[in-house]
Amino acid sequence: MLRSLKSAVGKIQRCHFSAQALPQPESQPKVLYSGIFINNEWHKSRSGETFETLNPSTGEVITEVQRGSKADVDAAVKAASDAFKLGSPWRKMDASERGRLLYKLADLLERDATYVASLETLDNGKPYTLSYPIDIASSIKVLRYMAGWADKNHGKTIPMDGKFMCYTRHEPVGVCGQIIPWNFPLLMFAWKIGPALAMGNTVVLKPAEQTPLTALYMAQLAKEAGFPAGVLNIVPGFGDAGEALCKNTSVDKIAFTGSTEVGKKIQQASGIGNLKRTTLELGGKSPNIILADVDIPFAVEMAHQGLFFNQGQVCCAGSRTFVEAKIYDEFVERSVERAKNRIVGDPFDSRTEQGPQVDQDQMNKILSLIKSGVKDGAKLLTGGERLGDKGYFVQPTVFSNVQDDHLIAKEEIFGPVQQLMRFEKLDEIIERANNTNYGLAAAVFSKDIDKINYITQGIRAGTVWVNCYNIFGPQTPFGGYKDSGFGRENGEYGLSQYTEVKNIVVAVPQKNS
Repeated sequence: MLRSLKSAVGKIQRCHFSAQALPQPESQPKVLYSGIFINNEWHKSRSGETFETLNPSTGEVITEVQRGSKADVDAAVKAASDAFKLGSPWRKMDASERGRLLYKLADLLERDATYVASLETLDNGKPYTLSYPIDIASSIKVLRYMAGWADKNHGKTIPMDGKFMCYTRHEPVGVCGQIIPWNFPLLMFAWKIGPALAMGNTVVLKPAEQTPLTALYMAQLAKEAGFPAGVLNIVPGFGDAGEALCKNTSVDKIAFTGSTEVGKKIQQASGIGNLKRTTLELGGKSPNIILADVDIPFAVEMAHQGLFFNQGQVCCAGSRTFVEAKIYDEFVERSVERAKNRIVGDPFDSRTEQGPQVDQDQMNKILSLIKSGVKDGAKLLTGGERLGDKGYFVQPTVFSNVQDDHLIAKEEIFGPVQQLMRFEKLDEIIERANNTNYGLAAAVFSKDIDKINYITQGIRAGTVWVNCYNIFGPQTPFGGYKDSGFGRENGEYGLSQYTEVKNIVVAVPQKNS
């Protein structure tokens, strides 16, 4: 069993982290769209304001983007509301036709994959060797998976008591406000709009101000695919635009991915005026549990990828690596060596494993937390500093002797900082792993199926990986326990977040006796 798992994960790693067979990127992709997209048309902001989006590799300005505010959000919501009205082209459209449009959007993204991956790398800083085979490929898969559900999410007939016929309809929620993060801009765009549009909703989406460019390009592709005006609207902007979206009483649902701190504000704002359906995918401090019976080199590499992937900017990163005492010293030594050999640099270089953090604020937060780790008494073994003086690069960093009460063991760092924690007995690990306000993900590495079952059932997290990490599919639900949010994305579970269940009871006429 373990051999087959190792083989499968090895193939995934080779696919995800190899630059072989990838088309050459466009190192300076031209920015084609930087406006506000409403009713299938491009607009300037009503305030006349713009904002800069920066290249995190250099700190230089890429372009100016129109800054949406409340007036722009309200106009986008009005367009989405009109597009959702009964009798509109979108509401009259066959469900299978909605699916066809999503398939077409996926095809167009596949057509432009090199350009979009290059644009993502420019705006976000992630290596092109990740943005092309992971972000773009996964986004295409999600859109196609959701397209297939468009005419298959149906209700039931229910044999209720009495002389009545009962059936249910799954109907769209309505206008969906969606707010996406900067760590996976395109993929989170696909995760959000895919199920919403497949189920017949309309959308107003606000991309993160740090990384708006790929969402704006996708808006134009949606128009090219043939989506009716008002069905998909994109308003780039800052927190005030997100707040306006949450408070607008014509919005029926809010879906947010981002930090727990902001998620709590989103939930509060979404209850003002009307009670919106809300789904939140928030932060994490995920435990990665390594038992002593593992293949140590394999487990070291999986733990390394589970933390450092995407510059550590992953909500479900394995940021608390618990290693059984019997192998702790060797695991630490190998982990430090792997981190020292990690290639950091130009994200357009095919050799690069790690690009810059998304912006200066994020870099400074990471460096501050590293200092707190040293102050609290954790042992800094490698890294810990900014790399270079241009762009927002942070050295791959490894701490050992991290204690549960250290700030770096409690707070989400969202950067390339690995914390290696020792545990002695199996009995302690579930309690320690669950000793957090978060509950997004976890992992366990072991050859012992009894121990695996014991741990996976005890961990309070929305996803638990076994002998692998960061494995996702459009078919599988993703979401968290506790302060990691509520609701699920992807799979059939994700569709239910975008439908209302209507119960219809019909009196059955009776023949006269």
